[in-house]
Amino acid sequence: MKSSFAAARQRVLAVLGSLSMYRLVLFALIALAVIALVLSLLGVIVSPTPLELLASFVVLAAVISAVDAAAQRILRLPWRIESSLVTALILLFVLRPGVEPAALLGLAIAGAVASVSKYLIAWRGRHIFNPAAFGAAVVSILGAFGAFDWLGTSSSWWVGTPVLTIPVVILGLAVLWRTEKVRVVAVFLLVAVATSVVRQAVQAAQFDIAFDVWTALPFAVLQSPFLFLGAFMLSEPLTLPPRRRQQIVVAVVVGLLAGWPISIAGLFTLGQERALLIGNLVAFAFALRGSVRLVLERRRFVTPTAQELTFRAKGRVRFLPGQYLELDVPHRRPDARGTRREFSIVSAPADLPTLRIAYKNGDQKHPSSYKRALAAAEPGATFAVTGTWGDFILPRGEQPVLMVAAGIGVTPFVSQLRQLQATGQQRDVVLVYVASDASELAFRDELAATGVRTVVFTRDDPAELPAHWTWGQGARLDAETLERSVPDLADRHAFISGPPRLIADLAPALQKARTLTTDAFAGY
Repeated sequence: MKSSFAAARQRVLAVLGSLSMYRLVLFALIALAVIALVLSLLGVIVSPTPLELLASFVVLAAVISAVDAAAQRILRLPWRIESSLVTALILLFVLRPGVEPAALLGLAIAGAVASVSKYLIAWRGRHIFNPAAFGAAVVSILGAFGAFDWLGTSSSWWVGTPVLTIPVVILGLAVLWRTEKVRVVAVFLLVAVATSVVRQAVQAAQFDIAFDVWTALPFAVLQSPFLFLGAFMLSEPLTLPPRRRQQIVVAVVVGLLAGWPISIAGLFTLGQERALLIGNLVAFAFALRGSVRLVLERRRFVTPTAQELTFRAKGRVRFLPGQYLELDVPHRRPDARGTRREFSIVSAPADLPTLRIAYKNGDQKHPSSYKRALAAAEPGATFAVTGTWGDFILPRGEQPVLMVAAGIGVTPFVSQLRQLQATGQQRDVVLVYVASDASELAFRDELAATGVRTVVFTRDDPAELPAHWTWGQGARLDAETLERSVPDLADRHAFISGPPRLIADLAPALQKARTLTTDAFAGY
């Protein structure tokens, strides 16, 4: 059952990987907005009305897009319509929609504040707060004071209604699977729901009211915005720290504050969006690194179909071997996958300030707009990196390790093995390397220099393999073959980097390892 779930998960990732995570979030929010509009038209959702939904979205989208366009022009940044629309849609579900002039003005102020916060409340190109949460919090707090009580909107989180639970769960899961934040948000939900139930019990005791946990639990799940908050706001990569354990800490903090709102001077509470903002501050403390500029120095083919790009970093770069970066390549008319991609880092920390990434050319007839822009970049071109992330990191100590790589998926292992070599560490490592043919074995010389025992699976016989390398005799790598090739698999910590379908095929064997860490990619 466990391996079947892992296999299914990787196949879903293969489908979701055709979209960038930013575009996927946008499409999911659009779908949720359309569902809400239809339910409102049918009278299933009484408030907000269809007119309120449409008018509110038009105002939010127009104001946020205008402010974003102006700010990005002043800062000479490419205008990202996806970012503007995502912020507008989130605010649509968080704030109280309306058609009255005061309500529309309040929405416009919230949208403008949210947009401006991306640029003014930022550290080296990385915004500190979730923009939608910041805009909603400012308007709600202002409305709590007499001088601004004319504002016709505030945080209502009307998305937390039972009829939207199933759409939020389905669309949210798609986003979380793509961003690999299912575990983090699950922790948040457990903490938030448990805290909410405890709060209801305490309040019932204070007022001498009978308490029923089976009534309190559905209320906490179905009539709260926890699901939406976790899936579409807490999971935002730019306001999360780089390591999963740090993300778990943030999830717990936000869950506690969201589940038990704290009143401030009797004027307003630290509710949902303010709980997230505090979590953003905790995340910022973990990830105080900001954006880094990379200057392209050279490119070379490491296989007939894969290229390596070598950069020189301008600014301080911190990463652990096996982590990935997100590279922004602005270009005209980006396709559905946007202008940002994640790349595992090939070089080791010991190689800094030189930093290398690699990618497969892929479809030459119909390349993505991102791939075309990256291929056209000349030495001297400068790109932005928002940070480094990931938990695809070797465990501490001397435990035996199994590395399974497919094609260009070998890149994080090159970084890890180069760092071990540079620091003089000795470790029991077996590398299983899969490629379509021998010519596609990237970084062969670098890997051979590390002395790691390597089993190669290619259709043709690789010529002149190093002494510590063996060829799989043309066999196809599947779960059974992997177990035969690595008989002590159960004693090893397994790491696999490759397409989701390969991970799904090997899941029955890999689940027998001491631990399993995956790094799935779906191409560029």
